[in-house]
Amino acid sequence: MPIAGSVDSLVRAKLRTWPNHPPGLEDIDMGARGAWLRARPGTFDDLDDPFLKHPGSNRMRTIPDGLWLCFGGTPGDPYVDIFAVEDCGSFTNLLDKRSRFAPSMHSMLAVCPVPWLLGGVSQFNAMPRWRHTGLLAAAPTGPLTLPVRDIRVMYSLRPRHYEGFAASQIPHAHEYFAPVSAILGPGGWQHPMLRAFIARTSNRANFWEFSGGAGQAVAS
Repeated sequence: MPIAGSVDSLVRAKLRTWPNHPPGLEDIDMGARGAWLRARPGTFDDLDDPFLKHPGSNRMRTIPDGLWLCFGGTPGDPYVDIFAVEDCGSFTNLLDKRSRFAPSMHSMLAVCPVPWLLGGVSQFNAMPRWRHTGLLAAAPTGPLTLPVRDIRVMYSLRPRHYEGFAASQIPHAHEYFAPVSAILGPGGWQHPMLRAFIARTSNRANFWEFSGGAGQAVAS
């Protein structure tokens, strides 16, 4: 197994190859506008990429290893749902990262800096990200700060940590755990098991069905 630092770099390199939709969620109705964008890691420099914070905090930021934003609502009442990936090289690192997403009475905000909003959706799609969100009528002149409606986090652990954790711990409802090999595997984000695992993070997975049709409950 490579040293921790190199594993962290490999994980971020793999996450940079993931698409704007988290794998497995591209065909699932999230109950939102459905405008997904990969926020982190950036292609070159993370300084102008989105981050998470609590209201009124100018110093304490949460910067996940991987972050996807699903923009929803209306221009007058916007929000984002987030899917984050956190790579954890030790139990201490895991506990610290879990605390940042722990259930709280404080709201979490997603901040999208202007340079990121003005950039293109991808190297194959030059549409500005601000237009793709469907929430802005014109190019922004200041950062877009949105309340986070729903959170899902996938933590990747080293094999020796994963086995012990999975055998004895109960995750919170927003937490998902996988060995780091799930991200670093040769199939990458297209691996069927990884896609199926991430598909379970959809907030629609808690419902009997994703859309109308067969299987509707019979009223008593």
